[in-house]
Amino acid sequence: MSQGEAGAVFPASVDPMTKEYILQIRNLSMSFPGIQALSSVRLDVERGSVHALMGENGAGKSTLAKILAGFYLPDAGEILYRGRRIRFRGPHDALRQGISMIHQELLPFPDLTVTENIFMGRESASPLLGWLNKRQMNREAAQVLERLGVRLLPLKKMKELRVAEMQAVEIAKALIHRAEVIIMDEPTSAISQPEVEALFEVIRDLQRQHVAVIYISHRMDEVFRIADAVTILRDGCDVAAHPIDRLSPDRLIALMVGRELTGNPPPSSAIPGDVALRVSGLTRAGEFQDVHFEVRRGEILGIAGLMGAGRTELACALFGLAPPDAGEIQVQGRSLRIVHPRDALANGIAMVNEDRKGYGLVMKMSVKHNLTLASLRICCRRLWIDRRKENSVADDRIRAFSIRTLSRNQRVAYLSGGNQQKVVIAKALLSNPDVLILDEPTRGIDIGAKAEVFAIIRGLAEAGKAVIMISSELPEILSLSTRILVMQEGRITAQLDPRQTTQEEIMRYAMPGRKGRKSDA
Repeated sequence: MSQGEAGAVFPASVDPMTKEYILQIRNLSMSFPGIQALSSVRLDVERGSVHALMGENGAGKSTLAKILAGFYLPDAGEILYRGRRIRFRGPHDALRQGISMIHQELLPFPDLTVTENIFMGRESASPLLGWLNKRQMNREAAQVLERLGVRLLPLKKMKELRVAEMQAVEIAKALIHRAEVIIMDEPTSAISQPEVEALFEVIRDLQRQHVAVIYISHRMDEVFRIADAVTILRDGCDVAAHPIDRLSPDRLIALMVGRELTGNPPPSSAIPGDVALRVSGLTRAGEFQDVHFEVRRGEILGIAGLMGAGRTELACALFGLAPPDAGEIQVQGRSLRIVHPRDALANGIAMVNEDRKGYGLVMKMSVKHNLTLASLRICCRRLWIDRRKENSVADDRIRAFSIRTLSRNQRVAYLSGGNQQKVVIAKALLSNPDVLILDEPTRGIDIGAKAEVFAIIRGLAEAGKAVIMISSELPEILSLSTRILVMQEGRITAQLDPRQTTQEEIMRYAMPGRKGRKSDA
């Protein structure tokens, strides 16, 4: 085999010129203010293949994907599609020519239905009168959602959906366009394992139809299951391209981060203390019923379950975003009525939402203002904001959480996903809460940033905080949790000891139809 850290690597017996490439990129470069996002990137994608694109957050993966989908015009380089040089004038131009993209950042039309979102720009009309054929569109939308294994009513408004359901609609939208190249940017970040398996079946079906998939993911197990080849980006450059069977997970990680990473740190050594939060009989109609649990200081309580199990809804109830209909919440032994986030914050409960860009950050504001916005009182002198104090607080948070930014005044939109997530966590902790709720804290961040977030979570427990962590990634739940609760269709079906359980057992208690309850912890 001939190989090098730059460019593609092929078995010595195979001539790369004989491969049938649907898409080729040569010396592609692009910059934003103060950032060189891509520098002379090369990429070769075969027709009917799954080509993984991997790298840490900020490596340039999403920028490259958006260039291919017509959202950005590159500064230099060329794109060859079906052997012809192309330059898209916009996303609709890319779609018309057969390139579709599933975005990591969801782009729904909230007041339109699921069907209308799926068919946006590709509506089916009557050939005689030109009226929209809504019945046919609803039927086709239902069929593609069923193909994905998603139970979703086509006439439901997008604003009524959870994040995971919105992501399923984005996947359905790409399939409806029947593209020759589909770019999937973190397509499984908000869906549960059964939906992941359904998506993989769809991808295999697309391959049989000679559709190429560019698959961007931080989930190593998925890449090794589904990909034929992988290109690794680091700091805007392509550092290697390999057939997937020529790589080990450790080697792939080393190429992504530029260094060898050790395994997961040992479990937290913190000894659980007093009960910080107790929940009794908590119920919200249609979302969760009769939920009982407690979490102690120094404890990381993991909550696992499938999409729609009620995990996020439970977190929102605890934080006052959607108050429960019945039940009791106690903090430090005191019964509370939490009907607004300010009630939760005033009583020592903070939350990191699953959708950092939608609810956790103001993307047009600076890192400093995002960090201090929810706790401005600590930066005030009487009625006025003390700018010197605010700068000091922001600089302290940036240092403490190792937030990589050009300055405190840089727009948070220009940070990588991992650093944006650290801003959200640092902001939540600025109020010094006793209980921290983390909903999908590592969604959409790379493996290096995940290690940093894991260290932060363990550090919080060791400092005596009570942590509730919701995650769809079972290895995270098993690695970080002191105890695990499993939810199924709005109810807790099991309480497990992470040292004495497996991913398979967690999934058994998460799958609909399992009615029993178990307590090992």
